[in-house]
Amino acid sequence: MTWWHALIVVVAGVWAGTINAVVGSGTLVTFPVLVALGYPPVTATTSNAIGLAPGTLSGAWGYRHELKGYWPQTAKFAVASFLGAIGGTILLLSLPKDAFEAVVPVLVGLAVVLVIIQPKVSKWVAERREQNGTEHKPGPLLMFFIFLIGIYGGYFTAAQGVMLMAVMGMLLSEPLQKLNGVKNVLAAVVNLVAGVIYAFVAPISWAVVLWLAVGSLAGGFLGAKIGRKLPPAVLRGVIVVIGVAAVIQLVVKQFAS
Repeated sequence: MTWWHALIVVVAGVWAGTINAVVGSGTLVTFPVLVALGYPPVTATTSNAIGLAPGTLSGAWGYRHELKGYWPQTAKFAVASFLGAIGGTILLLSLPKDAFEAVVPVLVGLAVVLVIIQPKVSKWVAERREQNGTEHKPGPLLMFFIFLIGIYGGYFTAAQGVMLMAVMGMLLSEPLQKLNGVKNVLAAVVNLVAGVIYAFVAPISWAVVLWLAVGSLAGGFLGAKIGRKLPPAVLRGVIVVIGVAAVIQLVVKQFAS
């Protein structure tokens, strides 16, 4: 890896770590960057999962005050994420490489759509809470959804944070800042589980992992402390532009091959 490739990966890691701590979907920054630098989609996905894990951990630590008194419940959610992540990694490693490359543009497109509609979902959740005024407790349905999102996150990490926020926002009555902290913890669990498994049995670029880890670690702290003051629309706009560009690039590459 050349020095300027490493610099690009570090910058992408910082931006992704910041975005993951604030709104999620940092993979939509790093994945297209890695593919553009010439890494195969599977290698980009596995290296991405390991490299972004430190950023999800630092983001979760940055939200520790919002989670005060809620750690026991968060730990229960984490079990579902843990099991789901194992299922997702098994899917990625079991399915043919061609199948993953074929479905990646669809997954990236889905992630972009989720990022676009996230404000509307948040608004709908807030209005629903005001109208109902009822207390929503964690239940089997929420655990099932967290497990499914864990499978998705273990297979392809993009927008798992947006999915978690949407599901928890609809099925829990906790403040959104607290839910954002829970989201960071669950994303960290999924990335760590997937990263550990991939490190032993999947194609990995350790140079990418190193520089992504450096950038995402800094970005996670930045997102938890400063990123919450940034206009969400700006972050979301960058994610959408990069995501759309990634879809176009992946589709063109498939047709060319």
